[in-house]
Amino acid sequence: MPQPKRSYDRATTATRPVTITTNINEYAEGSAMVEFGRTKVLCTASIDDTVAPWLKGKGQGWITAEYGMLPRSTHTRMKRERDKMSGRTHEIQRLVGRALRTCLDLKRIGERTVTIDCDVIQADGGTRTAAITGGYVALALAVRKLGKAQGWAELPLLDQVAAVSVGLKGGQILVDLDYEEDSSCDVDMNFVMTGKGLFVEIQGTAEHQPFSKTDMDNMTHAAMASLLQLHEIQRAVLKEG
Repeated sequence: MPQPKRSYDRATTATRPVTITTNINEYAEGSAMVEFGRTKVLCTASIDDTVAPWLKGKGQGWITAEYGMLPRSTHTRMKRERDKMSGRTHEIQRLVGRALRTCLDLKRIGERTVTIDCDVIQADGGTRTAAITGGYVALALAVRKLGKAQGWAELPLLDQVAAVSVGLKGGQILVDLDYEEDSSCDVDMNFVMTGKGLFVEIQGTAEHQPFSKTDMDNMTHAAMASLLQLHEIQRAVLKEG
């Protein structure tokens, strides 16, 4: 089967060039700019010494996330979501929060809230997976700073987490979909996995035609191979940062 021509002349199982720049915001406890090709997401982590009323007195913290696309992050200007949040935005915020809560011992951080803000500066597919991948780096930096201030001998980070999209088009598996691929794939999936190789979430939809268990297995294997590379990138930038 002929190989489809992809952005950056990459193989079907290759991600776009991935860059994570740490400490991009000097005011936030942790921050990172993540780039998957032309997709760029600014992730910041802020720590407050308070929790929501339903958590008060329980001796544990929480991680929540907010996600948004800047007005000119796409080809035409979109309106800011001021009064009413779209269903897509709400779904992505919940996904990012769920993913990052797997990384942290919420009991050990005490009654604190970590808010991860993910602002899409430029979108070319994969903004939610980029937000999770960069959001973890921002979270790790924030926890590292908090640990230093508190004198913790060991940080309460349990694991790391990253995410990648995988599609199926004309029988070909494509990893890390750009917008053009995402909008034309027969199957579109997102995989979220920890550094220990455990899945946090798998989202999959047959856009044009159903897919088999063999297709599912092949997409899973392709995703896992790429996620191992993304975890390595995260570890490298955190070692430097």
